[in-house]
Amino acid sequence: MRAIAYTHAGLPIDDTTALVDLELDKPTPGPRDLRVAVHAVAVNPVDTKVRRGVATDGPRVLGWDAVGVVDAVGSEVTLFQPGDAVYYAGVIDRPGSNAEYHLVDERSVGRKPASLDDAAAAALPLTALTAWELLFDRLRIAEGGGQGQALLVIGAGGGVGSILVQLARQLTQLTVIGTASRPETQDWVYAMGAHHVIDHHQPLADSLARLGIAQVDHVASLTHSGDYFAQIVEVLAPQGQFGLIDDPGQIDVMALKRKALSLHWESMFTRPLYKTADMQQQHVILNRVAELIDRGVLRTTLGEHFGRINAANLRRAHALVESHRAKGKIVLEGW
Repeated sequence: MRAIAYTHAGLPIDDTTALVDLELDKPTPGPRDLRVAVHAVAVNPVDTKVRRGVATDGPRVLGWDAVGVVDAVGSEVTLFQPGDAVYYAGVIDRPGSNAEYHLVDERSVGRKPASLDDAAAAALPLTALTAWELLFDRLRIAEGGGQGQALLVIGAGGGVGSILVQLARQLTQLTVIGTASRPETQDWVYAMGAHHVIDHHQPLADSLARLGIAQVDHVASLTHSGDYFAQIVEVLAPQGQFGLIDDPGQIDVMALKRKALSLHWESMFTRPLYKTADMQQQHVILNRVAELIDRGVLRTTLGEHFGRINAANLRRAHALVESHRAKGKIVLEGW
C-alpha cells in the first residue's frame, strides 16, 4: 500500500526527504481493530512536532486525523462492520493515517457525519475530541451551564480553537472571547461564534477591560501558553480554571496559589494510549459531534484543501502549520 513517512527526525520541511512516499505491507487488524481504507486526512501540530523531534529507526508514518471506509474488522469488534464510513484520530503510539490502509481501535472511532464530504469530515476528529474533552471533561463545564461566566480562548483561529469556540457558544451559556491577531483569522473566529475577538499581541487585561470584562472564569490556552502565562494568571478570576494543550516548558505553578486557580492539561491521546476504562467515551463524543454537524449546530473547521495525499502536499501542509498562520484545518484527500 502507498504511505508517506519520515525516516530521519529533525529535517527542515523544505528538505524533500523530510517526508517521503513509499510502499508498505497492508496491516492486519488486531482483536479490537478496524482496518480503514483511508479517503482523507488532516494535518495537526502534533504531526510536525513528532517529525521534528522524535527519532525513528525506520520509516514512521504520521497522521492523526482520518476519514474512510471500514475494510476489515478484528475478531472482537462490535461497534462497526465492513463498509461503514468512519472518522477518527487514532493514537500516538501506533502508525499514523497517512497510508492507504490504517488500523485503529474501534473504541476511538465515530460514524462519519452524513452531511459532510470526506475532506470536510477529516478536519474534525482530533480537534473535536480535544476541544470536547477540554471544555466538558477537564474544565468540567456542564452542557447548558456557564451562565454569567466568561471563557477566554487563546489561539482561537486554529483547529482546536475553531471547534472549541463553536462548542462553547452552542452548548453552553458562557460568554466566549477568542484571540486572533490578523483580520482574516479574527473574521474566522467571529464566524465560529465568538461573542468577542481580541488581539493576543496586545495586553489581554487591557483588551478585556475595553469590553467591560474585568476577569474571566476560564482560560483555554491552545498555543504559546508559556508566553501568556503571567497574563493568564492576571485575567483569571479567583478560583478560576486554566486549561491548556500545548508544551510551554517550565511554568511557575506557584503563581496559581494566591487566587486558588486550577490547572488542567488536556491530551486526547490519553484515553487510547492508556486504554482507560472510559476509552470508549471517544466513540460517544465523535458520534455526538457527527449528530450536531448533521443537525447544523456545528460546522466543519476545514480551512484549506491541499489536494491529494502524497509527500509533496504533506510537506506543504507541515510548512503552513509550522508558520503558525493556518486558519482552521488543512486537509488532503484521495490517492
